[in-house]
Amino acid sequence: MGQACHPAPQLQRSPGQKHEGRSRWGPILTARDTQWNPSPLPGTCHHSQAPTCLHGQGPVPTDGVLSVPTAGLHRQHPILLVRDPSASAARQTHARAEGPIPAARNAAVPGAGTRPRRSQAAPPRDRSPLWPRGEAPARPHGRRPRSRPRSAPLRAAHPPQAARGGSRPSEPCAFALPAGPARGPARLRTPGTGRGGLAEPIGGTMRPWRAGAAGWGSAAALVVLAVLVAAVFLLVLGPDRDAALPARTKYGMVFDAGSTHTALYIYQWPANKENGTGIVSQVETCTVNGSGISSYADDPAGAGASLKPCLDKAMTLIPAEQQRDTPAYLGATAGMRLLREQNSTKAEQVFAEVTKAIREYPVDFRGAQILTGNEEGSFGWITVNYLLETLIKHSFTGKWTHPPVEDAVGALDLGGASTQITFLPGTTIDDSNTRALLRLYGTNYSIYTHSYLCYGQRQALKRLMASLHQGNLSSQHISHPCYPREYQENVTTAELYNSPCVPTPSTPSPAQVLTVTGTGDPAACSAAMQKLFNFTCGTNRTCGFNGVYQPPVRGQFFAFSGFYYSLHFLNLTGEQSLSSVNDTVWKFCTRNWKKLQKEFPTANRTHLRDSCAASSYTLTLLLQGYKFNHKTWHNIHFRQQVSNVDVGWTLGYMLNLTNMIPPEAPQSVIGLPRSNWIAATVLLAVMLVLTFCLLMAVCYQKNYSGYESL
Repeated sequence: MGQACHPAPQLQRSPGQKHEGRSRWGPILTARDTQWNPSPLPGTCHHSQAPTCLHGQGPVPTDGVLSVPTAGLHRQHPILLVRDPSASAARQTHARAEGPIPAARNAAVPGAGTRPRRSQAAPPRDRSPLWPRGEAPARPHGRRPRSRPRSAPLRAAHPPQAARGGSRPSEPCAFALPAGPARGPARLRTPGTGRGGLAEPIGGTMRPWRAGAAGWGSAAALVVLAVLVAAVFLLVLGPDRDAALPARTKYGMVFDAGSTHTALYIYQWPANKENGTGIVSQVETCTVNGSGISSYADDPAGAGASLKPCLDKAMTLIPAEQQRDTPAYLGATAGMRLLREQNSTKAEQVFAEVTKAIREYPVDFRGAQILTGNEEGSFGWITVNYLLETLIKHSFTGKWTHPPVEDAVGALDLGGASTQITFLPGTTIDDSNTRALLRLYGTNYSIYTHSYLCYGQRQALKRLMASLHQGNLSSQHISHPCYPREYQENVTTAELYNSPCVPTPSTPSPAQVLTVTGTGDPAACSAAMQKLFNFTCGTNRTCGFNGVYQPPVRGQFFAFSGFYYSLHFLNLTGEQSLSSVNDTVWKFCTRNWKKLQKEFPTANRTHLRDSCAASSYTLTLLLQGYKFNHKTWHNIHFRQQVSNVDVGWTLGYMLNLTNMIPPEAPQSVIGLPRSNWIAATVLLAVMLVLTFCLLMAVCYQKNYSGYESL
């Protein structure tokens, strides 16, 4: 019979050995703790004596599993038994010689080997297996502590035969422990069977050193960091370029309510390039039937009704879902300026009716107003330079560049009731009334602009007729040198003097019918035209005409509206020399009326009649009025459109009111190529997956450690 093993060996640590930790039940022992020796108390058992201790019950089985009853085990007395590899062969020989343990000897040790059957008078189970019944400490209020699950390995430590009282192999080193409810055996693994090569109890008190999980987590963290750094470098150091914002077409409408007619201009542009240049295209131009809205002074409702056909057409061109977001404007020029001078009440009534008519349509109508002469000239100048991209340009390198200020061109506009000249003089403008300050795309422009009211083409020809009549008031016959020979018509004095631009004679004659006969004399026509101007400028001052200050013309000019139409009829808009233009006009003015009708059978009668007078007036205005000469004539470019957009004040007016031309240079929207975004997205996705795996590993390690500590 071997010695009786003591249930509570007092362990002493050898010098230099490190205590590995403390579990819920006491010190945690590892493989290194096998060097600790139990105190040599009487009746104690050294680990090398384990095969023969406890009444010589036989050696520890070769699988290294020791069944130890945990019932009644005190928390201060943990037990660790390990297999001594040097005694393996001896134990196996002893086990074969000794044979099975008798049942009587097995039953002598309470709690060893078999569980008490439920039919037996087993002690009642306590919630704490470590204290005898009635001695367990009170559990504090709160969450119920987790109890160790009865896992399959624990039940497997007792063969089914033992539970039924049958025979079984020899038990390994059973200890006599204080009585208590049976909880089953605790399995101990021998060194080399646990993770990391350390002793590890299944469901016991020892916490394993999980070197594999910790190493894998560190590697995953490094991979996540590397992926994140790679994504950041890809986004920061990748080549950038202008980002293409979502393409969406926007629309705008402007009514040009001129003195002779009204026209509706419909524009469109991509919404992602509102601050760009040269990107507005003209969708449609609709000419309103009849004369300008100023002619409806006695019938204001007719002014509003005249606009509806063009509005209906616009609704068919603009998508229905964008109509309410389409800005609409109405700008009136010299015709309404004259009406306001004559009768402001009638002018307001006309505006009220046109506003009412436009508001009946689902557009964003932003009001009607009368433009001043300087505004009309400035907006025309903006239109030309915007379309020519002389204000700012988007270079092929993707950057905004400012062309030299000298590249900006001048604007020459000839309407029915007024004419405007606008340009950059290159010198200081002495008269502040003719100076306009603009800030466009971060650049300041000090431009000269002036509008001559009543010097539009239609009003100028009416003034010419009135001056011819006033030369011989007693006669009812007027000889007109600018009309073709043999042309004749009748006109009343009421029609002749119905404009505020036409001064009435000091002794008005009663209403009468006047007969007008064309003489076709170009020399007399030019002389009569010059009488409409006052070319005296005064001392030490440069001027245009009528004493208005004007610096010398400089740079290139675009002439549009009436300037273009008057010379285009004679095919004189193709950069011909001034002498060639003069010769052509001279020959045309000497033609017979009947020959002209045969040569231009489809031409409008009034237009054909006024062609000589209009072309002569254009030359007089440009040469004597604005002071162009043979050298600067080639700087004038007669154009109706630039980039398929009609040149006029309407586009510049809309650009200004919609803030599409910012005062500062537009900032480029920088973006990365699509390939960079794809690569960065993939890297970020990989980073998220690795982060998730890392978190799962950390949570698993914590849960496993917490489970083992129970």
